[in-house]
Order: sequence, then structure tokens, then C-alpha cells
Amino acid sequence: MPRNDKLALGRLKDTERRSTAPPESLRRLAAEAGVAFNGSAPWDIQVYDPQVYSRIFSHGSLGFGQAYMDGLWDAESLDELFAHLLRHDIDAKLVGRVRLRLLGDVMRHRLFNLQKRERAFQVGERHYDIGNEVFTAMLDSSMSYSCGYWERADNLEQAQQAKLDMICRKLELRPGEHLLDIGCGWGGLAYHAAAHYGVEVTGITVSKEQQEMARERCAGLPVHIELKDYRELEGRYDKLVSVGMFEHVGPRNYPVFFETAARLMKDEGLFLLHTIGNFLTRPCVDPWIDRYIFPNGKLPSAREIATAVEGGFLIEDWHNFGADYDRTLMAWWRNFDAAWPRLEARCGRRFYRMWKYYLHCCAGFFRSGQGQLWQLVLSRRGRQAVYRSVR
Repeated sequence: MPRNDKLALGRLKDTERRSTAPPESLRRLAAEAGVAFNGSAPWDIQVYDPQVYSRIFSHGSLGFGQAYMDGLWDAESLDELFAHLLRHDIDAKLVGRVRLRLLGDVMRHRLFNLQKRERAFQVGERHYDIGNEVFTAMLDSSMSYSCGYWERADNLEQAQQAKLDMICRKLELRPGEHLLDIGCGWGGLAYHAAAHYGVEVTGITVSKEQQEMARERCAGLPVHIELKDYRELEGRYDKLVSVGMFEHVGPRNYPVFFETAARLMKDEGLFLLHTIGNFLTRPCVDPWIDRYIFPNGKLPSAREIATAVEGGFLIEDWHNFGADYDRTLMAWWRNFDAAWPRLEARCGRRFYRMWKYYLHCCAGFFRSGQGQLWQLVLSRRGRQAVYRSVR
């Protein structure tokens, strides 16, 4: 290339770089977390269109995520970007700049029961029913769409099998018992418990796609998969379990959720609750996650759970292994990314960026310490057997 052309190209690149320079307030905010706009670190934000800044000012994290889906910015290490931002609570500090938008989200959660019975199936229709091809490609063979247990695992398959077995041991499952699985997903735990512990399992889900696959996978075992909301349940069960479903219950419904569990569980029973938790009690969920991934969801805090179970259950065990979710999410990402060539024609490029953003921002959420993963074992007051915790 002639020297004059090189100089012209250099001046053009400098002009482009200046045109995408951030407002000073955003630059300072990002710098608090060690993040730069158009910097050289893997977690720095590379801005391709200055619209990114107006979207952040107008819509906060929702606008930031939408701009990523539209290809207006990128980062070499998206998970580390979010770990940096959330470790320094930049999400909370941004609130003041988009207060009116946030106020609308807060009031929506406070004034309306977003998880009432009539809305219970929305998350199934909009997330879990997007197509089993995506989840089959991403998950392990048990189709476990929840945090694996990595203490002695070398890969995702081992981590999920370890998690399933740990749940069964924590529940002290015995042959002939009847286990109720509230939010059974694609039937991985139901299959494991029936095949390896000799129990009968009733599982419920709000996803038609999950119900169909779970029934196919558990054929020949004493497993019953029903399409229903937890508030419709009747009967009495020896043991109860709920894995990755409580995030869809919502604070307004915590009392009825635990009252239902207490009504369904026999006096000597145990209830294992596996849920993502937030390190703080917050009024609403991230608006991007609410819009594109899990509509009507809300992450509980430790205080909210403890308050909700008080008087109805005893907490026999509270196990936190939130760091394992970071590793699980990144394993899901590698699986999804490897499978993308056969998914692209069906899903489209924007879905790819949406799904990448989802998995990486969640990995950063757990890596930052904001995200927790809790397993609680609950019992009735007066249960005769002494409970010994399992790891």
C-alpha cells in the first residue's frame, strides 16, 4: 500500500476511535472496575457504534445487552468483563443514571404478581420450549439444566452425575418411597432417583417440550411426568425436591410455595430446595434477563428464603457451591458453541449473540460473588429421625 494511503487509513482509524469514545461519566464508572472502552485487555469493551452509550443511558443493562445482540460492541472475554463489572457492583452504580427506567421495573414487581398461576406457563413457552435441539446440544446426557457439583469432577458429565447423586443422598431416599420433583425439567433427576434408588417419582413441569422428552427418557420406570403448576398438586409424598425452579416462584408466592410443600410432605419427610440466590435482597431481576431469557423470574436472597420458611420448616442443612455454577455455565457455552454450525440455520445469528451474552453474563455473575447456588434440606418440626448433612 502506498505511504499516503497508509497515512490516510491511519487517520481514518483514529477518527473512528475518537467517534466511539465514551462519555466521561461512563468511562469513569467502567474504570472503577478496571474496564476500558476500546482498550487492550481481553475484558475491555470494543465499541463499534456510539449508539451503545445512548442505549446504556436510556435503558441501563437492558440497552447494554440489546446493543450486544445487535453487534454494536464486543469483548474478547465476555465472562471476565461481567466478572469485573459485577465484582465492583457497577450494575448498582448505574442505577442512578437510569432511575426512571429502573423505577418502572421495581414498581412492576411490587404492584403485580408476575408469577401468579395464570402466568406460570409463560417461562415454559418462551424459554424451555424454544426447542430441545438447543438444550440437547448444550447440556450433558442427563439434560440437567442446573449447577453441577465439581468437587471431584473433571467434566460436565461427571459434575452433573455427582449433583444428582448428592441430592438423592441428601434426601435419604429409600426403595419404595415416593418422590415429588417440583420443576422436573427433562427428567434427569427423576430417572436417576428411580433407576438407582428404587423410588417412585412424580415430576411436574410447565414446559410441554420438557414433559414429552422426560416421559420418553423415563419410559419403563415408575416415573410420572405431569404438565401442571405446583399450586395444583394434591396427595402426600415421602420426599420432595425442587431443582432450579424456585427462581420462577417470586416473593409474593413464597408463602404459598412452602405451605404447599408442607401440605404435600409426610411428617418424616425431607424437602431439598436447590436454587440460585442473590447476595443481596433486590426488588427486581435484571431487565435484560427478564426480557430475553427468564420472563417473570426473581432471584431470592438468603433473608427472603429464611423468612419464608420460618415457622413451617426447620433448616437442616444449607449448602452453598455458587462457584461451581461459573464452571457449569462455561462448559455449557463450549458445548453450545461447538454445536452452532448445526443450529445456525434454525436459530439465526442474533440468537447466537443473545445466548452467548446470557451464558457469559451469568458466569460473570457467579464469578463476581453476587450469584450464589444454594441447596437447603428442610424438615418438619418434630421429625423423629436425626438428619446428618451430606457432601
